[in-house]
Amino acid sequence: MTTPDRRLVIVVRADPVICGHSGEARNLAEAALTRGFDEVRIVTWPIERLQATGLPLKPLDHVLPYSDGIVVERPGPVGDYKVPDGRYLAGITGRLIELFTDGVPTVCMSLYLSPHTVAVADAVRAARSTGLPVNVTTIAEAVGSDVTNVVRSCVDEGRFGAAAHVLSSYLSSDVCVAVSEYTRDLIVAEAAAIDARHGTTFADQCRERVAISYPAIDTGAYLDLDDAETERVLAARGLERDGYVLFLSRLSPAKGVDDLIEGFAASSVHGSVRLVVAGSGPAAGALRAQAAASPVADRIVFLDDVDDAEKPHLMAGSAAYALPSKPLPEFTETFGIALVEKMLAGGGPVITTDTGGIGEAVADCAIVVPVEDPPAIAAALDRAVGMPAAERLEWERRARAHSLQFDRANVFDRLFARLDERPELAPARA
Repeated sequence: MTTPDRRLVIVVRADPVICGHSGEARNLAEAALTRGFDEVRIVTWPIERLQATGLPLKPLDHVLPYSDGIVVERPGPVGDYKVPDGRYLAGITGRLIELFTDGVPTVCMSLYLSPHTVAVADAVRAARSTGLPVNVTTIAEAVGSDVTNVVRSCVDEGRFGAAAHVLSSYLSSDVCVAVSEYTRDLIVAEAAAIDARHGTTFADQCRERVAISYPAIDTGAYLDLDDAETERVLAARGLERDGYVLFLSRLSPAKGVDDLIEGFAASSVHGSVRLVVAGSGPAAGALRAQAAASPVADRIVFLDDVDDAEKPHLMAGSAAYALPSKPLPEFTETFGIALVEKMLAGGGPVITTDTGGIGEAVADCAIVVPVEDPPAIAAALDRAVGMPAAERLEWERRARAHSLQFDRANVFDRLFARLDERPELAPARA
Protein backbone atom coordinates (compact mmCIF):
# COMPACT_ATOMS: atom_id res chain seq x y z
CA MET A 1 0.00 0.00 0.00
CA THR A 2 1.36 3.44 -0.93
CA THR A 3 2.05 5.76 2.00
CA PRO A 4 0.08 9.00 1.59
CA ASP A 5 1.93 12.31 1.45
CA ARG A 6 -0.77 14.36 3.13
CA ARG A 7 -3.83 13.27 5.06
CA LEU A 8 -6.98 15.00 6.26
CA VAL A 9 -8.94 13.42 9.11
CA ILE A 10 -12.42 14.72 9.94
CA VAL A 11 -14.05 13.65 13.19
CA VAL A 12 -17.83 14.06 13.15
CA ARG A 13 -21.14 12.26 13.56
CA ALA A 14 -21.31 12.03 9.74
CA ASP A 15 -23.80 10.34 7.46
CA PRO A 16 -26.33 8.84 7.75
CA VAL A 17 -27.38 11.39 10.39
CA ILE A 18 -29.78 14.02 9.04
CA CYS A 19 -27.76 17.01 10.06
CA GLY A 20 -26.39 19.90 8.04
CA HIS A 21 -22.99 19.79 9.65
CA SER A 22 -22.58 16.13 8.86
CA GLY A 23 -23.11 17.18 5.27
CA GLU A 24 -20.43 19.81 5.82
CA ALA A 25 -17.95 17.09 6.79
CA ARG A 26 -18.72 15.33 3.52
CA ASN A 27 -18.24 18.55 1.55
CA LEU A 28 -14.93 19.40 3.20
CA ALA A 29 -13.73 15.85 2.53
CA GLU A 30 -14.67 16.11 -1.14
CA ALA A 31 -12.99 19.52 -1.46
CA ALA A 32 -9.81 18.19 0.15
CA LEU A 33 -9.33 15.72 -2.71
CA THR A 34 -9.04 18.69 -5.08
CA ARG A 35 -6.65 20.57 -2.81
CA GLY A 36 -3.62 18.31 -2.52
CA PHE A 37 -4.73 15.76 0.07
CA ASP A 38 -4.18 12.24 -1.22
CA GLU A 39 -5.93 10.57 1.72
CA VAL A 40 -9.08 11.71 3.50
CA ARG A 41 -10.59 9.82 6.41
CA ILE A 42 -13.86 10.50 8.21
CA VAL A 43 -13.76 9.01 11.69
CA THR A 44 -17.23 8.60 13.14
CA TRP A 45 -19.54 6.30 15.08
CA PRO A 46 -20.77 2.76 14.34
CA ILE A 47 -24.18 2.69 12.70
CA GLU A 48 -25.74 0.67 15.51
CA ARG A 49 -24.55 3.23 18.06
CA LEU A 50 -26.10 6.09 16.09
CA GLN A 51 -29.33 4.14 15.79
CA ALA A 52 -29.41 3.57 19.55
CA THR A 53 -29.25 7.32 20.25
CA GLY A 54 -32.59 8.01 18.59
CA LEU A 55 -31.05 10.47 16.14
CA PRO A 56 -32.98 10.81 12.87
CA LEU A 57 -31.02 8.78 10.35
CA LYS A 58 -31.19 8.72 6.59
CA PRO A 59 -31.91 5.28 5.14
CA LEU A 60 -28.54 3.84 4.19
CA ASP A 61 -29.61 3.31 0.61
CA HIS A 62 -30.48 7.02 0.32
CA VAL A 63 -26.97 8.24 1.17
CA LEU A 64 -24.85 9.24 -1.80
CA PRO A 65 -21.46 7.48 -1.94
CA TYR A 66 -18.24 9.31 -1.17
CA SER A 67 -15.66 9.84 -3.90
CA ASP A 68 -12.76 7.44 -4.24
CA GLY A 69 -10.06 8.50 -1.81
CA ILE A 70 -12.42 9.14 1.09
CA VAL A 71 -12.52 6.41 3.73
CA VAL A 72 -15.17 6.31 6.46
CA GLU A 73 -13.99 4.63 9.66
CA ARG A 74 -16.35 3.59 12.46
CA PRO A 75 -14.12 2.28 15.28
CA GLY A 76 -15.76 -0.29 17.52
CA PRO A 77 -16.02 0.07 21.31
CA VAL A 78 -13.10 -0.59 23.63
CA GLY A 79 -13.83 -2.77 26.67
CA ASP A 80 -16.95 -4.67 27.66
CA TYR A 81 -20.11 -4.16 29.69
CA LYS A 82 -18.04 -3.33 32.80
CA VAL A 83 -17.29 0.03 31.14
CA PRO A 84 -20.88 1.33 30.94
CA ASP A 85 -20.07 4.38 28.84
CA GLY A 86 -17.14 5.87 26.99
CA ARG A 87 -16.29 2.65 25.14
CA TYR A 88 -17.09 4.07 21.71
CA LEU A 89 -15.27 7.32 22.42
CA ALA A 90 -12.26 5.25 23.48
CA GLY A 91 -12.43 3.51 20.12
CA ILE A 92 -12.39 6.81 18.23
CA THR A 93 -9.61 8.28 20.37
CA GLY A 94 -7.52 5.15 20.01
CA ARG A 95 -7.85 5.14 16.24
CA LEU A 96 -6.84 8.82 16.10
CA ILE A 97 -3.69 8.04 18.09
CA GLU A 98 -2.79 5.40 15.52
CA LEU A 99 -3.29 7.86 12.66
CA PHE A 100 -1.28 10.57 14.41
CA THR A 101 1.75 8.32 15.02
CA ASP A 102 2.17 6.58 11.66
CA GLY A 103 4.44 9.25 10.19
CA VAL A 104 1.99 10.81 7.72
CA PRO A 105 1.61 14.63 7.90
CA THR A 106 -1.98 15.05 9.03
CA VAL A 107 -4.52 17.81 9.45
CA CYS A 108 -7.31 16.74 11.80
CA MET A 109 -10.56 18.67 11.91
CA SER A 110 -13.29 18.09 14.46
CA LEU A 111 -16.90 19.23 14.20
CA TYR A 112 -18.76 19.47 17.53
CA LEU A 113 -16.62 20.35 20.53
CA SER A 114 -18.07 17.60 22.67
CA PRO A 115 -17.16 14.87 22.20
CA HIS A 116 -15.15 15.19 18.97
CA THR A 117 -12.77 18.04 19.77
CA VAL A 118 -12.27 16.55 23.23
CA ALA A 119 -11.34 13.22 21.62
CA VAL A 120 -8.87 14.89 19.23
CA ALA A 121 -7.20 16.84 22.05
CA ASP A 122 -6.83 13.68 24.12
CA ALA A 123 -5.46 11.79 21.10
CA VAL A 124 -2.86 14.49 20.34
CA ARG A 125 -1.67 14.48 23.94
CA ALA A 126 -1.44 10.70 24.05
CA ALA A 127 0.27 10.50 20.64
CA ARG A 128 2.96 12.93 21.71
CA SER A 129 3.55 10.97 24.90
CA THR A 130 4.45 7.85 22.90
CA GLY A 131 7.82 9.22 21.80
CA LEU A 132 6.89 8.51 18.18
CA PRO A 133 7.12 11.32 15.60
CA VAL A 134 3.85 13.25 15.46
CA ASN A 135 3.09 15.74 12.68
CA VAL A 136 -0.51 16.79 13.18
CA THR A 137 -2.31 20.12 12.91
CA THR A 138 -5.75 20.45 14.50
CA ILE A 139 -8.76 22.52 13.50
CA ALA A 140 -11.78 22.62 15.82
CA GLU A 141 -15.14 23.90 14.57
CA ALA A 142 -17.92 24.84 16.97
CA VAL A 143 -21.31 24.45 15.33
CA GLY A 144 -23.42 25.99 18.09
CA SER A 145 -25.48 23.13 19.49
CA ASP A 146 -22.29 21.79 21.06
CA VAL A 147 -22.17 25.03 23.07
CA THR A 148 -25.84 25.19 24.01
CA ASN A 149 -26.14 21.48 24.79
CA VAL A 150 -22.92 21.13 26.76
CA VAL A 151 -21.20 24.36 27.79
CA ARG A 152 -24.37 26.33 28.54
CA SER A 153 -25.92 23.46 30.50
CA CYS A 154 -22.70 23.17 32.51
CA VAL A 155 -22.86 26.90 33.28
CA ASP A 156 -26.52 26.66 34.29
CA GLU A 157 -25.85 23.64 36.51
CA GLY A 158 -22.65 25.02 38.04
CA ARG A 159 -20.53 22.19 36.61
CA PHE A 160 -17.32 24.12 36.13
CA GLY A 161 -15.07 21.15 35.45
CA ALA A 162 -17.05 19.79 32.53
CA ALA A 163 -17.29 23.23 30.89
CA ALA A 164 -13.57 23.82 31.42
CA HIS A 165 -12.79 20.45 29.83
CA VAL A 166 -14.66 21.37 26.65
CA LEU A 167 -13.34 24.93 26.35
CA SER A 168 -9.74 24.01 27.16
CA SER A 169 -9.85 21.23 24.55
CA TYR A 170 -11.22 23.71 22.00
CA LEU A 171 -8.53 26.28 22.75
CA SER A 172 -5.79 23.65 22.62
CA SER A 173 -6.50 23.29 18.89
CA ASP A 174 -4.17 25.00 16.44
CA VAL A 175 -7.08 26.73 14.68
CA CYS A 176 -10.43 27.48 16.35
CA VAL A 177 -13.44 28.43 14.25
CA ALA A 178 -17.19 28.82 14.63
CA VAL A 179 -19.83 28.42 11.92
CA SER A 180 -21.23 31.95 12.31
CA GLU A 181 -20.78 35.24 14.13
CA TYR A 182 -23.79 34.23 16.20
CA THR A 183 -22.02 31.04 17.29
CA ARG A 184 -18.80 32.90 18.08
CA ASP A 185 -20.69 35.41 20.22
CA LEU A 186 -22.46 32.54 21.98
CA ILE A 187 -19.13 30.88 22.81
CA VAL A 188 -17.69 34.12 24.19
CA ALA A 189 -20.82 34.79 26.26
CA GLU A 190 -20.81 31.34 27.86
CA ALA A 191 -17.06 31.54 28.47
CA ALA A 192 -17.56 34.92 30.14
CA ALA A 193 -20.20 33.42 32.43
CA ILE A 194 -17.70 30.78 33.52
CA ASP A 195 -15.01 33.42 34.03
CA ALA A 196 -17.33 35.56 36.17
CA ARG A 197 -17.99 32.66 38.52
CA HIS A 198 -14.57 31.08 38.70
CA GLY A 199 -11.99 33.71 37.78
CA THR A 200 -10.87 31.91 34.63
CA THR A 201 -9.80 33.63 31.39
CA PHE A 202 -11.65 31.64 28.74
CA ALA A 203 -13.60 34.56 27.25
CA ASP A 204 -10.55 36.65 26.36
CA GLN A 205 -8.90 33.63 24.77
CA CYS A 206 -12.04 32.89 22.73
CA ARG A 207 -12.32 36.52 21.57
CA GLU A 208 -8.72 36.40 20.38
CA ARG A 209 -8.64 32.90 18.91
CA VAL A 210 -12.04 32.05 17.44
CA ALA A 211 -12.55 32.96 13.77
CA ILE A 212 -15.55 32.41 11.49
CA SER A 213 -15.76 29.58 8.96
CA TYR A 214 -19.20 29.27 7.43
CA PRO A 215 -20.48 25.79 6.58
CA ALA A 216 -19.21 24.24 3.34
CA ILE A 217 -21.96 23.47 0.82
CA ASP A 218 -21.84 21.48 -2.41
CA THR A 219 -23.25 24.24 -4.59
CA GLY A 220 -22.85 22.10 -7.71
CA ALA A 221 -25.59 19.78 -6.48
CA TYR A 222 -28.11 22.64 -6.59
CA LEU A 223 -27.07 24.56 -9.72
CA ASP A 224 -28.04 23.98 -13.34
CA LEU A 225 -30.55 21.27 -12.50
CA ASP A 226 -31.98 19.26 -15.38
CA ASP A 227 -35.57 20.42 -15.88
CA ALA A 228 -36.65 17.02 -17.16
CA GLU A 229 -35.28 15.32 -14.05
CA THR A 230 -37.02 17.86 -11.85
CA GLU A 231 -40.31 17.12 -13.58
CA ARG A 232 -39.71 13.38 -13.16
CA VAL A 233 -38.98 13.74 -9.43
CA LEU A 234 -42.06 15.87 -8.88
CA ALA A 235 -44.30 13.56 -10.87
CA ALA A 236 -43.11 10.58 -8.83
CA ARG A 237 -44.28 12.43 -5.71
CA GLY A 238 -47.57 13.52 -7.27
CA LEU A 239 -46.43 17.15 -7.29
CA GLU A 240 -46.37 19.90 -9.89
CA ARG A 241 -43.87 22.72 -10.31
CA ASP A 242 -44.95 25.76 -8.26
CA GLY A 243 -47.80 23.72 -6.89
CA TYR A 244 -46.54 23.44 -3.32
CA VAL A 245 -44.84 25.25 -0.46
CA LEU A 246 -41.91 23.22 0.89
CA PHE A 247 -40.43 22.67 4.32
CA LEU A 248 -37.41 20.36 4.19
CA SER A 249 -35.37 19.98 7.35
CA ARG A 250 -35.36 18.10 10.63
CA LEU A 251 -38.72 17.86 12.37
CA SER A 252 -37.93 19.32 15.77
CA PRO A 253 -39.85 21.94 17.79
CA ALA A 254 -37.29 24.66 17.05
CA LYS A 255 -37.90 24.46 13.29
CA GLY A 256 -41.31 26.14 13.64
CA VAL A 257 -43.32 23.68 11.55
CA ASP A 258 -46.25 24.04 13.96
CA ASP A 259 -46.36 27.76 13.18
CA LEU A 260 -46.05 27.00 9.47
CA ILE A 261 -49.02 24.62 9.50
CA GLU A 262 -51.12 27.22 11.29
CA GLY A 263 -49.95 29.98 8.97
CA PHE A 264 -50.65 27.87 5.89
CA ALA A 265 -54.21 27.23 7.06
CA ALA A 266 -54.70 30.99 7.57
CA SER A 267 -53.28 31.94 4.18
CA SER A 268 -55.25 32.52 1.01
CA VAL A 269 -53.05 30.18 -1.04
CA HIS A 270 -53.94 26.82 0.48
CA GLY A 271 -56.56 26.34 -2.20
CA SER A 272 -54.00 26.66 -5.01
CA VAL A 273 -50.87 25.06 -3.50
CA ARG A 274 -50.16 22.28 -1.04
CA LEU A 275 -47.82 22.28 1.93
CA VAL A 276 -45.13 19.60 1.71
CA VAL A 277 -43.36 18.83 4.99
CA ALA A 278 -40.25 16.76 4.24
CA GLY A 279 -38.06 15.33 6.99
CA SER A 280 -38.06 13.24 10.13
CA GLY A 281 -37.35 13.91 13.76
CA PRO A 282 -38.76 13.91 17.29
CA ALA A 283 -41.67 16.24 16.49
CA ALA A 284 -42.98 14.19 13.55
CA GLY A 285 -45.85 12.55 15.45
CA ALA A 286 -47.12 15.78 16.99
CA LEU A 287 -46.90 17.62 13.66
CA ARG A 288 -48.80 14.91 11.80
CA ALA A 289 -51.51 15.07 14.46
CA GLN A 290 -51.68 18.87 14.18
CA ALA A 291 -51.94 18.66 10.40
CA ALA A 292 -54.66 15.99 10.59
CA ALA A 293 -56.72 18.28 12.84
CA SER A 294 -56.21 21.30 10.59
CA PRO A 295 -59.07 22.57 8.40
CA VAL A 296 -56.69 22.16 5.44
CA ALA A 297 -55.56 18.64 6.35
CA ASP A 298 -56.12 17.40 2.82
CA ARG A 299 -53.66 20.03 1.51
CA ILE A 300 -50.72 18.95 3.72
CA VAL A 301 -48.33 16.19 2.66
CA PHE A 302 -45.58 14.59 4.78
CA LEU A 303 -42.48 12.97 3.21
CA ASP A 304 -40.02 11.12 5.41
CA ASP A 305 -37.91 9.38 2.76
CA VAL A 306 -36.39 12.17 0.63
CA ASP A 307 -32.90 11.18 -0.50
CA ASP A 308 -29.89 13.36 -1.29
CA ALA A 309 -30.40 13.25 -5.05
CA GLU A 310 -34.09 14.17 -4.83
CA LYS A 311 -33.73 17.13 -2.46
CA PRO A 312 -32.47 19.79 -4.94
CA HIS A 313 -35.31 19.06 -7.35
CA LEU A 314 -37.97 19.35 -4.65
CA MET A 315 -36.46 22.69 -3.67
CA ALA A 316 -36.28 23.96 -7.25
CA GLY A 317 -39.88 23.01 -7.99
CA SER A 318 -41.46 24.71 -4.98
CA ALA A 319 -43.51 27.91 -5.10
CA ALA A 320 -41.86 28.93 -1.82
CA TYR A 321 -39.68 27.39 0.87
CA ALA A 322 -40.50 28.07 4.54
CA LEU A 323 -38.37 27.45 7.60
CA PRO A 324 -39.80 29.65 10.40
CA SER A 325 -37.21 28.62 12.99
CA LYS A 326 -37.49 29.80 16.58
CA PRO A 327 -34.97 29.89 19.42
CA LEU A 328 -35.54 27.29 22.12
CA PRO A 329 -33.30 26.44 25.10
CA GLU A 330 -32.29 23.12 23.55
CA PHE A 331 -31.63 24.45 20.04
CA THR A 332 -31.22 27.67 18.11
CA GLU A 333 -30.43 27.73 14.39
CA THR A 334 -26.75 28.67 14.23
CA PHE A 335 -26.61 29.18 10.47
CA GLY A 336 -29.22 27.67 8.15
CA ILE A 337 -27.63 25.32 5.62
CA ALA A 338 -30.96 24.22 4.14
CA LEU A 339 -31.84 27.85 3.45
CA VAL A 340 -28.68 28.35 1.41
CA GLU A 341 -29.27 25.11 -0.48
CA LYS A 342 -32.76 26.30 -1.40
CA MET A 343 -31.47 29.69 -2.57
CA LEU A 344 -29.00 27.90 -4.82
CA ALA A 345 -31.63 25.59 -6.29
CA GLY A 346 -33.94 28.39 -7.36
CA GLY A 347 -37.70 28.25 -7.34
CA GLY A 348 -39.82 30.52 -5.18
CA PRO A 349 -38.59 32.76 -2.35
CA VAL A 350 -37.38 31.63 1.07
CA ILE A 351 -39.53 32.52 4.09
CA THR A 352 -37.74 32.41 7.44
CA THR A 353 -37.07 34.23 10.70
CA ASP A 354 -34.15 36.33 11.89
CA THR A 355 -33.03 34.10 14.71
CA GLY A 356 -29.60 32.73 15.59
CA GLY A 357 -27.29 32.75 12.58
CA ILE A 358 -30.02 32.70 9.93
CA GLY A 359 -29.43 36.35 9.01
CA GLU A 360 -25.85 35.50 8.07
CA ALA A 361 -27.08 32.70 5.82
CA VAL A 362 -29.77 34.61 3.93
CA ALA A 363 -28.75 38.31 4.22
CA ASP A 364 -31.45 40.33 2.39
CA CYS A 365 -32.40 37.46 0.09
CA ALA A 366 -35.35 36.06 2.07
CA ILE A 367 -38.77 37.14 3.29
CA VAL A 368 -38.26 37.45 7.04
CA VAL A 369 -41.15 37.06 9.48
CA PRO A 370 -41.24 37.42 13.28
CA VAL A 371 -40.68 34.34 15.42
CA GLU A 372 -43.83 32.36 16.35
CA ASP A 373 -46.14 34.51 14.22
CA PRO A 374 -48.50 32.36 12.08
CA PRO A 375 -50.42 35.41 10.73
CA ALA A 376 -47.13 36.85 9.45
CA ILE A 377 -46.29 33.48 7.88
CA ALA A 378 -49.69 33.49 6.17
CA ALA A 379 -49.03 36.96 4.74
CA ALA A 380 -45.56 35.90 3.59
CA LEU A 381 -46.97 32.83 1.86
CA ASP A 382 -49.54 34.97 0.05
CA ARG A 383 -46.80 37.34 -1.04
CA ALA A 384 -44.38 34.63 -2.16
CA VAL A 385 -46.87 32.48 -4.06
CA GLY A 386 -48.47 35.49 -5.71
CA MET A 387 -45.19 37.16 -6.66
CA PRO A 388 -44.96 38.33 -10.31
CA ALA A 389 -42.60 36.28 -12.46
CA ALA A 390 -40.11 39.12 -13.03
CA GLU A 391 -39.86 39.90 -9.32
CA ARG A 392 -39.45 36.22 -8.48
CA LEU A 393 -36.59 35.88 -10.99
CA GLU A 394 -34.82 38.86 -9.41
CA TRP A 395 -35.17 37.30 -5.94
CA GLU A 396 -33.79 34.07 -7.33
CA ARG A 397 -30.82 35.81 -8.96
CA ARG A 398 -29.84 37.72 -5.82
CA ALA A 399 -30.27 34.69 -3.58
CA ARG A 400 -28.09 32.49 -5.78
CA ALA A 401 -25.35 35.13 -6.09
CA HIS A 402 -25.25 35.52 -2.30
CA SER A 403 -25.16 31.78 -1.67
CA LEU A 404 -22.20 31.01 -3.94
CA GLN A 405 -19.80 32.32 -1.29
CA PHE A 406 -20.57 29.16 0.72
CA ASP A 407 -19.33 26.81 -2.00
CA ARG A 408 -17.28 24.05 -0.41
CA ALA A 409 -14.10 24.89 -2.35
CA ASN A 410 -14.31 28.55 -1.32
CA VAL A 411 -14.94 27.65 2.32
CA PHE A 412 -12.16 25.05 2.31
CA ASP A 413 -9.65 27.50 0.84
CA ARG A 414 -10.50 30.25 3.33
CA LEU A 415 -10.32 27.81 6.24
CA PHE A 416 -7.01 26.27 5.27
CA ALA A 417 -5.53 29.69 4.50
CA ARG A 418 -5.60 30.14 8.26
CA LEU A 419 -2.83 27.54 8.43
CA ASP A 420 -0.73 29.85 6.27
CA GLU A 421 -1.09 32.48 8.98
CA ARG A 422 0.68 30.11 11.40
CA PRO A 423 4.26 29.52 10.12
CA GLU A 424 4.91 26.98 12.85
CA LEU A 425 2.27 24.73 11.25
CA ALA A 426 4.13 24.54 7.94
CA PRO A 427 5.32 20.89 8.23
CA ALA A 428 1.78 19.52 8.48
CA ARG A 429 0.57 21.93 5.83
CA ALA A 430 3.17 21.17 3.18
